[in-house]
Amino acid sequence: MAKKYLIETFGCQMNFHDSERMAGLLDQAGYEATTDDIDADVIVINTCSVREHAEEKLYTRLGELRVLQQETGRSPIVAVAGCVAQQEGESLLRKTNGHVIDVVMGTQRLKMLPSLIEKAARSSSAEVDINPWDDVTFPLGITRRGDPVKAYVTIIEGCNDHCAFCVVPYTRGHERMRAKADILADVREAVDSGRCEIQLLGQIVNHYLAPDDPTCDFAELLAAVSDVRGVERIRFASPHPRHTGPRLIQAVRDLPKVCKHLHLPVQSGSSHVLKVMRRRYSRESYLELVAQIREAIPGIALSTDMIIGFPGETTGDFEDTLSLTEAVQYHSMFSFKYSVRPNTLAFKRLSDDVSEAEKTSRIVALQALQRRIQTRLHEQAVGTTVEVLIDSASRRRESEISGRTSGNTVVGCALPAGLEAPDPE
Repeated sequence: MAKKYLIETFGCQMNFHDSERMAGLLDQAGYEATTDDIDADVIVINTCSVREHAEEKLYTRLGELRVLQQETGRSPIVAVAGCVAQQEGESLLRKTNGHVIDVVMGTQRLKMLPSLIEKAARSSSAEVDINPWDDVTFPLGITRRGDPVKAYVTIIEGCNDHCAFCVVPYTRGHERMRAKADILADVREAVDSGRCEIQLLGQIVNHYLAPDDPTCDFAELLAAVSDVRGVERIRFASPHPRHTGPRLIQAVRDLPKVCKHLHLPVQSGSSHVLKVMRRRYSRESYLELVAQIREAIPGIALSTDMIIGFPGETTGDFEDTLSLTEAVQYHSMFSFKYSVRPNTLAFKRLSDDVSEAEKTSRIVALQALQRRIQTRLHEQAVGTTVEVLIDSASRRRESEISGRTSGNTVVGCALPAGLEAPDPE
């Protein structure tokens, strides 16, 4: 009987795609997937360290697995992968009470998972491998894609920007580009397996320059992906505002398959805070970029990330964030209270001097403003006709299916007569 594995994922789209890759590697090694931790012979926890709560989830889950081992008498191999594994390394073993972790695997050692599990099964001590590895290739056709409609395709690993708040350069390493030929092969394989939406991933996707084609920047890559037969939609995450220039704007405007949505992380509406964050653009230049985008692509949907309570953020700085939010009219926003992340420049150089109560008060006000903006935008859409790519059952009503517009707005639709709703998961 084949051994079974369970992969649990905390974090971003890159983490989910890494989990798809690890699942494919374990399938190839002869394991079978399970959704029940009681049945699992191997449990992989793929972690995120961008937000503090993601780390807390890891330690909570490890505690649950310890109790499960005590109650059942079974001891599955537990592997911790992803950004927390890369960040903490061997210290993870000391931070957990008792022998729960058998493998600690860094973000750049993903292809080593099956061999590390085999070594751990033969050893009384944990296997730890967080060594850097610049090879960003991955065997074609191995990825076990979890979504029937869309496919994640990585184009860049790592980041060189070192924004003051960001842990990514320390957990995913320096910036490495995948070959254009490998990316297009991934896209063709995804389409051949029935996926029609391609989501290109990278910490800063618009840094892309193909190592195997000096003429291919990110705009050219979008054109090349658009030319792949069977691709219907293309999304990407995330471009950096500082590198969003005319070629990318024109590509989004002129390529019909590229969705008319840009996730443009601003992080703060204050030029002072942006300078301390090392974002290398100002409030004024960001707003000028937004104006250029809206002039070139009328009706485009913009979304963003916002950090509240960054060190040194004053009441005036926060008011700048509110006024920028009102000026841009984002279709959606991910907002977070600042938390200290290990190894970052902010951790080393700045004091976390905004109180928790003030952070909470500010983020509540920001989210209330954003809800009002989204409500207005949704009201304006009433009576319009939009194309929706259906990707799941509705989470709200059993009689509906759900999908997204080109602008990334979730839309519920009545289930056609005679059809059975897919699983909302």
